[in-house]
Amino acid sequence: MEQEQQRPYFFFSYARRDYEAEDAFVNQFYNDLRDELGRLVGAGVRVEELAYRDTEQLRLGDEWAEKLAMMLGRSRTMIALYSPAYFTSLYCGKEWTAFRGRVRRHHEDTGELISALVPVLWEPVAPGELADEVTKIQWAQPDMGEAYARYGLRALLRTAQSEAYEQVVRVVAERVRDAAARRLGELPEFDLGAVRGYFPPPSAPEATLSSPGMVRLFIAAGRASEAAAEGGSYAGGWYGARPWHWAPYHPPTHPPLAARAQQVITAAGHITTLEEVENGLGGKLDQAREDSQVSILLVDPWVAGGERYRAALREYDDQNHPVTGVMVPTGSTDPADGPERDVLWAGVRDVFRRNWLRRSDLEHLFRVKVSRESFESDLTIMVTVAQNKLMDDNLDWGDDGGDAFGFGPGGAPAMPGLAIPAAPPGPRQGPPAHPGPGRRDLPHQSRGKDDAVPLRGDEQDDH
Repeated sequence: MEQEQQRPYFFFSYARRDYEAEDAFVNQFYNDLRDELGRLVGAGVRVEELAYRDTEQLRLGDEWAEKLAMMLGRSRTMIALYSPAYFTSLYCGKEWTAFRGRVRRHHEDTGELISALVPVLWEPVAPGELADEVTKIQWAQPDMGEAYARYGLRALLRTAQSEAYEQVVRVVAERVRDAAARRLGELPEFDLGAVRGYFPPPSAPEATLSSPGMVRLFIAAGRASEAAAEGGSYAGGWYGARPWHWAPYHPPTHPPLAARAQQVITAAGHITTLEEVENGLGGKLDQAREDSQVSILLVDPWVAGGERYRAALREYDDQNHPVTGVMVPTGSTDPADGPERDVLWAGVRDVFRRNWLRRSDLEHLFRVKVSRESFESDLTIMVTVAQNKLMDDNLDWGDDGGDAFGFGPGGAPAMPGLAIPAAPPGPRQGPPAHPGPGRRDLPHQSRGKDDAVPLRGDEQDDH
């Protein structure tokens, strides 16, 4: 096979259940997109060079996982057909994660941002069903139309809104053409079955922590002697002789924060260590990453800017530690407002000058003002995110912070919201049919050899 045949313009990633439920619509979009792309790139490109989909190109005797991995590593872009079924599919999650890692690796190696992962909203998905990483990729832009953004592409097909549908196809084809022209680096051979996908999401946070691993805890907190030297002030919680005795949440009902963190982590089947933050912290975090370990810093806001910890915490803030999380709790007795509160958090902001800007990021690796009620769930999510990023490291996919793909920088203009809206009420409700004389019949229902059931291994894969 010639080299260009090995690098299709797009890899078509879709949920098997969507195909089986209404294969004519999935087929139609795939074929229409391929044909529109063909018109854009010119007559010199053969149809088999335009797109890859397993139903068309897997053959009897092929190793399906190996073939999919090879094409994920070679295709110039990937179309991800977003739907509830897509985000509950194990192998859709693997495909999405593998291609995302490829884009990130290219960015790390070259500094070039290529929007090669192109989402298409097939059916609306409730925001709570989306992995944090998914919400970072813009899936709509203004010229795709309001009906598409609200109801998805499948609804446009079902309600015969041909003009709106064809406009989306044109926009997506243009995105594929533009991204493909920038030559995304290929991904070396890898085992798709071993990829730990970002979805489907767990039913409970603990479920994602089922794989044993090492979590290193570092704590920066006050001591009782220091509180006594300040006139017996216990602002920030209860302190003991060592920093791991710190209990910011209503002692003695709750154990010290470090012990509580260890309980959360070990209950999920992990091993954990505990040590104090000190100079040389950056080197320890780097070594932990090399040893396939994630790290969590527990920081008392009352001492973060003090002499004991300031240098070490600033060292962390000045460096890149992508598999390390930071939690800065707000104690039960901390001031809720007023000048004292402002001074407290200004000190934290001064120490974490770079990371302070990430405190509301969906990535969830830097959290301040963590309450008693959210501590356990926030810690669980933080460890999960760090472990997923560590998985990226182990596959040598690079680490650019996760926002260098999709309709992001250098691509289409960003939309205000990133979460896919919930489906419209009522099982049969959809957008109104396109009115007026401009309405046309739908394009042909199918143009390719698409009658076969997708060959994705075990029926239980649900992909």
